[in-house]
Order: sequence, then structure tokens, then C-alpha cells
Amino acid sequence: MSSRRQITGFSNPTVKYLRACAKHRKAAGKFLAEGLRLLTDAREMGHIPELLAMATARDPHPLLDALQADVLAAGGEVIEMGAELLAKVTGKDNPQAVCAVYAEFDTSLAALDRSKAKIWLVAQALRDPGNLGTMLRTGDAVGAGGLILIDDCADPFSVEAVRASMGAVFTQKVAQARWDEFLPWLRAGQGQLVAASLRDAVPYRGAPYQAPCFILVGNESRGLPEDYELACDLRVTMPMKGRADSLNAAVAGAVLAYEVLAVLDSSNLSKT
Repeated sequence: MSSRRQITGFSNPTVKYLRACAKHRKAAGKFLAEGLRLLTDAREMGHIPELLAMATARDPHPLLDALQADVLAAGGEVIEMGAELLAKVTGKDNPQAVCAVYAEFDTSLAALDRSKAKIWLVAQALRDPGNLGTMLRTGDAVGAGGLILIDDCADPFSVEAVRASMGAVFTQKVAQARWDEFLPWLRAGQGQLVAASLRDAVPYRGAPYQAPCFILVGNESRGLPEDYELACDLRVTMPMKGRADSLNAAVAGAVLAYEVLAVLDSSNLSKT
């Protein structure tokens, strides 16, 4: 049954629940997102939170009214609390005026439909939630189908990763798998696996990319394991003109994604 109520105490069970969704979210199977723009993006993608928490002193906004109405109509709960309580929940000194709890998404490979997009991003052992969120934003920008996280990556539903994704966690599919699960899944259907590498690599500009193209980036400090690179269908290299010998993992993924997009779009135009 839907409800609306106000909370004033730090010891309130709902405050403890919200903090658990932020700090111990895997055990709860939930995740926290904050900010009206982000929550509105989620709503427009069909994701309605189970619980909506708002600061008592906030500016009125029609999008917030619409979000509240949808939460209550779906049987969710709307609560109000002071800014100091909301700061406790989000872990930010200056929290957004609204945050929400969502059920964790299905992150299995079986939930993906590779035919839905020409580009997919794949990250192996990506440890920084900011990089993870950036890759989700890149995926959204290039029209990718989603982000596949291989081996031990940062939590894609942590407050930090969701915040860094700027709403893209709701527009992009997210899957999690071990390498020995991902590779057989990939080879069971169409898909070109591409990685930035120095091993038998060709220049990344204008390389023979094919859809669906799975762009693989490695760990921020170690890069990709050698056997992972050797399993790729195409290895490409990007020029380093200065003293740096590599790009940030998320930046490398973005550079490659836009080049793949340009090549695939050009190929489609030449066929028409």
C-alpha cells in the first residue's frame, strides 16, 4: 500500500534502511540514486523507485510532483526529512533535495540482446567507480547497448558509480560475468571483440570494425591480461605523442567508441 510520511529522527528504521542501501547495498539487493534530473531520467526509462526521500525544505518542481505521483501510484513510499538527515543517507554534506531506492537490475549475460545495438562496452577489472560511471555515460552518448563488467569490477550500483553515470545507469544495460563465462557467451553469437593493444595491433583510425562491436578495456593500472588480448578479434593502437604511455581506461574506451561509431555509420551510409 502506498504512503507518504515525515521522518525527524536519526534512529528511524527507514533512515537506517536508506543508509544500508547506500553503504551495504549488495546485501539489500537495492541501490540509491539522487538528484531530480537523474531520477526523472530513470522515470522516463520506466524505472520507478520503491521509495522516494525528499528534503522538507526544497523548491517545488512539476517533475518532482510527477515523480511522487508515479511512486505512490506504483504502491511505493514517499518520505520527507530534514537536510541533515538526507546528508546522513547520501553521505554528502550538500545532498540533492531528493533521492530514491531502486531494486537492483538483472545483470546476467542472458538478459542482454546483442542485436539491440551496434556497440557494446566491456571493462575488465575496472576498479574506480568514477571510471565505471564515465563508461556508462560514454555508452549512452554513442548509443551503445550497455556495459559488460568482467571479473572483479567496482560495484555499478554504488552511490559513487550511479552519481558518476549521470543517469546512464538507467539507459544502459549492465551485465557482470567472469571472463570464462563472457567469452563463450560472445562466441555463441555475432560479435567482434576489440581491444587497445600493442600486440600485432593496427592503427585505431579506420580499422575494420564490425557490428556488433564489443570494445574491451582493462584495469586502470595493469591493463588487460595477455590471454584476454590474444582472444580479441582485432587489436588496435592509439598514438601517444607525449610522455604518457597510455590513456585513462574510461577515456580510451570513449576514444575507441567514437571511432567505432564513425566507421560503422560510414559503412552503413556506403550501403545505402
